[in-house]
Amino acid sequence: MAVPQGIASVYIWITSLCDDSLLLVSCKHLVQFSIPWSPGPEAAQPRPSNSSSLRTMPRRTYIPTLAVVIITITILFLFSSFTQSRQSWRHLPQQVHPGQHVGEEDAKMTHGNGVASKGTATDPDYVNWNPRPLFKQGTSMPPGHNYTSMLVIAKTREENVDWILHELPDQPVAAYVADDPNAPMHAPKNKGHEVMVYLSWIIDNYDNLPDVTMFMHAHQIAWHNDALLDSDARLLITRLSRPRVWREGFVNMRCTWHPGCPDWIHPGKTEMDPFKEEEHLIAKSWSELFPLDEVPTVLATPCCAQFALSRDRIQARPYAQYLWYRDWLFNSRLPDHLSGRMWEYVWQFVFTGSNVYCPKEHLCFCDQYGTCFGSEEIYADFIALATELSDREGDVNHWREQKSRYEEYQSLSEEERANYSPSEGVPEEPDEEKLAKLQKVIDRLKPLLEKMKADAEERGKDPENRALEAGREWHEGDGF
Repeated sequence: MAVPQGIASVYIWITSLCDDSLLLVSCKHLVQFSIPWSPGPEAAQPRPSNSSSLRTMPRRTYIPTLAVVIITITILFLFSSFTQSRQSWRHLPQQVHPGQHVGEEDAKMTHGNGVASKGTATDPDYVNWNPRPLFKQGTSMPPGHNYTSMLVIAKTREENVDWILHELPDQPVAAYVADDPNAPMHAPKNKGHEVMVYLSWIIDNYDNLPDVTMFMHAHQIAWHNDALLDSDARLLITRLSRPRVWREGFVNMRCTWHPGCPDWIHPGKTEMDPFKEEEHLIAKSWSELFPLDEVPTVLATPCCAQFALSRDRIQARPYAQYLWYRDWLFNSRLPDHLSGRMWEYVWQFVFTGSNVYCPKEHLCFCDQYGTCFGSEEIYADFIALATELSDREGDVNHWREQKSRYEEYQSLSEEERANYSPSEGVPEEPDEEKLAKLQKVIDRLKPLLEKMKADAEERGKDPENRALEAGREWHEGDGF
């Protein structure tokens, strides 16, 4: 007897499931004894003597039985598939923790040689599935090459950048307004302080970059601009050696180590430091930004997120990675100021691959800005004298404040003096002799420091002197 056409399709489907199942259940037999025979063209022939009387019953009486069988087989198949899938999931880590790589320790992933990968930085195959950008020094341009450059400024509506137009009329500028969506240049979202602006400019100009790009804040005079350059952003920009940026790929616009070097942020710390609010949050953020890179024990670079990049260094990372970083910033739940401060100590990793970027101060000032003291020892002497001058000037200011309080007290009436109760107590008359001594030290130090600085700047005008102090090879005719 033939199986009817409609039921045959169901039969073929169910038996195929049985063939694929790993369960130790003979479902084929279950199917064979559950699907009824029905009359076909050969109905006139005698039926086999061992045919069950069940097969002679009308087809509709077996529809419920068939439905139960189909449902049962489907459930068994789905359970079998789930069991198989769990075998492939079993050895995958459920989370990628900070400092952990996918495939670590108990993962049974194998490679072409059949050897299990540990997935750590010491794993010989690690480099293949976590490739590093190729950070290499730029080849020297011919002497006198006119480097193209762009100054990228992150600003708010309230910040005035007219000083750039007045002081640097020939410098191309891209001033992004973080909090004004109607500005000709604006960030897609006001978040992360300068980070959103810097990443947006790179994304917008990735295929049309100048030789050198400087990323800076909007203010001209700021404490975080080097005091040796009068804390003036104009001097940082005009005296920045474009050839050095081209050679190095990445330079911090600040040479002075403090704050930021030699070791500043420790991502493993869990207690909040009021002076480093971002520190205890960096480990989690690092695992989100760089999931295949171990969380470093320390992050260090001179503050405060002002740096210059060569075209090659920007393009050493693919365009998609900058989108990834910006998307992280879009979606991060960190407060605005903390996400920005965290990135202050991430930029050097993005553009050098190193968690610590602290070039020696005297080399930075010489090769980068042309202030060459001749040796690290002479530079250290200059810094010691400059520190002494700063301390004595502070003493003079304190003396003058004391003098002002004393004169104010002397001008009070007897009744007012009776009610006078400042936290410092009744002011005493300051020693005039002390002021004279302080002023004498200042008068001695100022011209000495000015001469040392002038000599250093003169020495830095010679490209050979810069190369010598920086330890670079130099040949006659080479530029800076």
